[in-house]
Amino acid sequence: MGCGKHRDDFHGGNCVCEVVRAILDIQNAAVEEECQPCTSCFNEPLGNLVSPTKTTPDTRVFVLKAADGSPFHAFFHEEGISSCVSIYFRVEDVFDNCCATLRVLIPGTTDSAGHFMPINLVGGDKCCINLSKVCEVTDFEASDDCVTVDLSCFCAIQCIADVDLGICD
Repeated sequence: MGCGKHRDDFHGGNCVCEVVRAILDIQNAAVEEECQPCTSCFNEPLGNLVSPTKTTPDTRVFVLKAADGSPFHAFFHEEGISSCVSIYFRVEDVFDNCCATLRVLIPGTTDSAGHFMPINLVGGDKCCINLSKVCEVTDFEASDDCVTVDLSCFCAIQCIADVDLGICD
């Protein structure tokens, strides 16, 4: 089965769509419970993935990937930040079978004083995501920008971390 294509013998739905639906359910049911080892987007409760924050998380950060393995990216606008491309998302809503509204997350790191420092993911030639910069990302901030996507267009999803973005505050 290729991305977005269904063979006659495949009777299930789109797996990326199902994972994003599960992430939304987990985010909506975020309650404190004992943590368990986690390596899957399906693990509950929210907070089971490695988290760079010490507070109760409200977001499961994830990356979507195309058939060639390249990360899906979206643009955001945030005053004072020159890098405006991200591959990190938070699900806000899933609707119409397999569409979703995703909040674009600003990738970054936290300095020793606790200040968020955005990381520019765009490569030197300004056309591609610099994958070595992706490895430097340890923290995220919510942007005000969202993108609506057809989840059946993606072949893979990778959950990155459970974090507190203050979305529910």
